[in-house]
Amino acid sequence: MAEVKVTYDESTDAAYVYLTEPQARVPSARMYACDPAVVDGMINLDFDERGRLIGIEVLAAGSKLPEYLLKSAERLDTEGA
Repeated sequence: MAEVKVTYDESTDAAYVYLTEPQARVPSARMYACDPAVVDGMINLDFDERGRLIGIEVLAAGSKLPEYLLKSAERLDTEGA
C-alpha cells in the first residue's frame, strides 16, 4: 500500500494531505475550495498544471480527519515538534 504524507498544525487545527511522491515538490497551479456549507468546514483541493490532484488542505482537521491520521502526521506546531 502506498504511504501518504500528512502534516498537521494543532495550533491552527490545519492538516495537509500530500498526494505526490514524498520527495516531489509539485507546485499548485489551481486550488478548488469545497463548499463549506456542504462539507461543514473548509477543505481545499490543490491541482497541478496538468489537472492532477496533488494535495488536500483540511481546516478544522480535528473534527474532519480520523484521530489516528492526525496522531501519525508530521507535526508543524511547536508543541508537537
